Amino acid sequence: MSYLPKGEQPTWRRKFQAAYAHASCADAKRALVRLQKELALANESAARSLEEGLEETLTLHRLGIFPELGRSFKTTNLIESVMSQLEDKTQRVDRWRMSDQKLRWCAAALWSVEAHFRRVKKP
Repeated sequence: MSYLPKGEQPTWRRKFQAAYAHASCADAKRALVRLQKELALANESAARSLEEGLEETLTLHRLGIFPELGRSFKTTNLIESVMSQLEDKTQRVDRWRMSDQKLRWCAAALWSVEAHFRRVKKP
């Protein structure tokens, strides 16, 4: 979306959401390929970005869990949130001696932030 002008982003977002809303992986992929061709006329960089990540964005469809878990897992927000909380907990550690020490710090920090995790949203 960031490649597109601000005024066009809502329209393209609706088109993307409609493409991803298909229940089967094959249907969603066909819709995204059509969308990519249309997008190439509007913005080549955006079209290349879609092409580059096309298969990865269909992982939930391939696993057959998009209808149940797509609401929570269709973006990387969950991962980014965990990484941000992990960084907050470990940012003041300035001496990482050995790799197993790093693992212990990360495990302790993840255990600490686990209390802030929310349930996975289902439809």
